Amino acid sequence: MRLALTTAFEIVEKENIFQKTPCPAFLMFENAAYLADMSFELPCHCKPEEVPAVVWFYQKHLGSSHTKVLTDFDGRVLTEAAQVRVGSDMLTRFSIRMFSLLVFRAQPEDSGLYFCGTRKGDYFYAYDVDIQNSEGMVATFQDEGQEPFADEYYGHLHVFTTFWEWTPCDRCGVRGEQWRIGLCYLQSPDLSPRYLKAVPDVVSCGSRAVPRKLQTKARHHTPELLVRSCVVPCEKTKTIREGVLAIINYVSKVGSRPWVPQVSIQFHQQRLGHGLIISCPGARPEHAVAWDKDRQHLYRTQYLKGVNRSMRVFIDHGNQLHIRFTQLDDRGIYYCWRQGVRVAGFRLGVTSRGRYPASLSDPETRSAVELTLIGYLFITAVFVTIHLCRCCCYLFQTLLQS
Repeated sequence: MRLALTTAFEIVEKENIFQKTPCPAFLMFENAAYLADMSFELPCHCKPEEVPAVVWFYQKHLGSSHTKVLTDFDGRVLTEAAQVRVGSDMLTRFSIRMFSLLVFRAQPEDSGLYFCGTRKGDYFYAYDVDIQNSEGMVATFQDEGQEPFADEYYGHLHVFTTFWEWTPCDRCGVRGEQWRIGLCYLQSPDLSPRYLKAVPDVVSCGSRAVPRKLQTKARHHTPELLVRSCVVPCEKTKTIREGVLAIINYVSKVGSRPWVPQVSIQFHQQRLGHGLIISCPGARPEHAVAWDKDRQHLYRTQYLKGVNRSMRVFIDHGNQLHIRFTQLDDRGIYYCWRQGVRVAGFRLGVTSRGRYPASLSDPETRSAVELTLIGYLFITAVFVTIHLCRCCCYLFQTLLQS
């Protein structure tokens, strides 16, 4: 089961850049790299002023005969981030606003070339987008003396990690953590000249500017996550909602001191033995997100996905909290921090009663079905192999007797 609250992707109003930015005479591709599940914006940096709307196109490879139209021919496709889930169809994860293309929860298969143009197929600006998979991401903990990957050299090819800025501390008033995402980049003089590069001869490892033979050498250089501890004070804020204040006043009149939650709390009852995924409201993979259970801090050094293969409770690289095979001691309040501020609470109750309808959308149900099918296939293979061996032995004996 997945529980999530999200907010709409925010776009800041921009000045009219089209009067200042002429379109290039020869179409070039601007390289951009992101981590899987991130949401990002691709601005159409130039277009003729007489063009009232733009249309965005997608190609997997340059010159491909299959081109997808990502917006309608009036340039109006609006998608809210709250409606987008992991695994959603490609065309449901795009939106166009103010001539910019918004991509929600991008996946590695979304890597490719994006064109800003007209309904007639005239292109003004283009991007070479590389979405790097987070499945093989390696976490490095500075407090434990660990070091990031060393650069790799293969003749004139230089493969390395480019790190983003450190996130803010994910908690305040107590020890927290901050991290920075590192994506795979390479430097080579053999790159295609048609792709724009912020640094000469440097692009992301999955760029279409990289020849296939170089991509093979850089394939094993996975994204990295660098984590370190931090401590920051909390900003003093004193805001009490009117509804909560009315309850406080009423309870105070009868002589008892009420417990006032510092953040809004949701309630959920979960069936014993089933899995649960909790998402932090408004959080994206690039945000600093932390989780607490009651007064216990769930630090990434212990709970990050991949730290221990047998983990039942873990935090994935998209900042979601996973609880596999819920147990009775999982009951409690789970607090979510975003950008150093505690923003939400989640009270979890666990029950062994009630009917829980099986659904293929449940990861545990899918795992059970897969294991059952694998077991049947294995038994069938053994059965067929035994009978084939018996048939071969029988034929061999027949030939010897004849």
